[in-house]
Amino acid sequence: MKRLIFALCAVLVSSLSFSADQPDHSIWERLLQANVSSSGKVNYNNFKIKQDTLDAYLKELKDYYPNKEWTKNEKKAYYMNAYNAYTIKFVIRRYPVESVKDVKFSGKDIWNTKLVFLGTQTFTLKYVEDNILRKMGDPRIHFGINCASFSCPKLYNHAFTGDNVNSALTKLTKAYVNDEKHNVIKPKKLQLSEIFKWYLIDFTEEQTLIEWLNKYSKVTINADAKIEYLPYNWSIND
Repeated sequence: MKRLIFALCAVLVSSLSFSADQPDHSIWERLLQANVSSSGKVNYNNFKIKQDTLDAYLKELKDYYPNKEWTKNEKKAYYMNAYNAYTIKFVIRRYPVESVKDVKFSGKDIWNTKLVFLGTQTFTLKYVEDNILRKMGDPRIHFGINCASFSCPKLYNHAFTGDNVNSALTKLTKAYVNDEKHNVIKPKKLQLSEIFKWYLIDFTEEQTLIEWLNKYSKVTINADAKIEYLPYNWSIND
């Protein structure tokens, strides 16, 4: 009986250990460090050369899918890494291109291409963003995912992990909000990225947009400041 109990316990422990397994984000870390500058410029040509390594990471994402044992931060890191890695994958399949909008698969843009393989399911990038990441209730994710464009928040050249995702998102959010290439912030007038227009509901769920921005802006913004939105530049971020 003792042997049987021991065997059952061993199986249970093994099962729990397996369920806690996660993808090897260090593969993605090495690719990002080698091919993305600190300013966010992406070397797509070299990503093409290293396509086998990128595919190995995408297989990790497919094989080790989030489960109930994962923390919210681990899930957030996983899905942002997946979004960014698949964006790179889609772009290099058509590169060179002048704009991410030139990247098409069967007539569909990269956001509506159902070729994101995670676990046993297949998603679009749009689904990952709208139905998974945005539902986590953290608008900073908009500065962690990258759309391969000049006006997009830069592609972070580190892999997200459960341990670093919170501090990384705060860093990336502050950097984007205060970058005058994307936002011109003055106390009485704002010229903002259209990201804040498209996803306004995410930033204003618990406060006004100006209140949200004041958490990250170096300039204190007046509550009645005028808001304008700048045209979005979809040129490829190479």
